Amino acid sequence: MPAPASPREVLARLLHGISDQRWLDLHELYAENAVVEYPFALPAPTRLQGRDAIQRYFAAVARTPLRLRAHHVVMHQSSGDPAVIIAEYDYDGLVTTTGRSFQVSNIQVSTIRDGLISASRDYHNHLVLAEMTGRLPAVLAALTTEQPPLTNDDQAS
Repeated sequence: MPAPASPREVLARLLHGISDQRWLDLHELYAENAVVEYPFALPAPTRLQGRDAIQRYFAAVARTPLRLRAHHVVMHQSSGDPAVIIAEYDYDGLVTTTGRSFQVSNIQVSTIRDGLISASRDYHNHLVLAEMTGRLPAVLAALTTEQPPLTNDDQAS
């Protein structure tokens, strides 16, 4: 039986999958009980618990007009825990419905055990993503008024 993929290999597969628009397959890179947190999500931080929630999230992203290509990827392995990897990267983005292009920088801190992502904290510039997808007015309104939190499907970007 082959050894599980290394943390670096798993994260590279994730970024390649995003760049190749394989949204409907990406959840397979996560452990059954994985937790993904987006601390900078707007209008409020988002937490996805379990592979099913992650699969729904990626399916929602697949329905958006975003095309993302990761580049300038730099990975740092944690010296304290070899299962923890930190990736810095940029997305070149395109909104297919408008032709608008953009760039957004990202940092992702992931724990990968037995070849699967078990935890991840993803730091993206959600303000840029909201602007590019036409959600900025709704996000700003939600930040300035009390409204019920958005569902995972609403927060796909």
